[in-house]
Amino acid sequence: MERFVEDYQKRRLTERVDIMTAINILMSQGFDEDHLLDEITKVFYVDLDAFNDVISHH
Repeated sequence: MERFVEDYQKRRLTERVDIMTAINILMSQGFDEDHLLDEITKVFYVDLDAFNDVISHH
């Protein structure tokens, strides 16, 4: 499933709990850890430090 969102429509994803929720949804859809950032940034502006912190503890 392709997801394309115009940049002006993107929501900021900065809270760790929201990032974790997005990661869990993507992983439940079959995305592996190597592709999570690519997929999540198609839909959101992501705080990369928070994303990396969540991934390292996942």
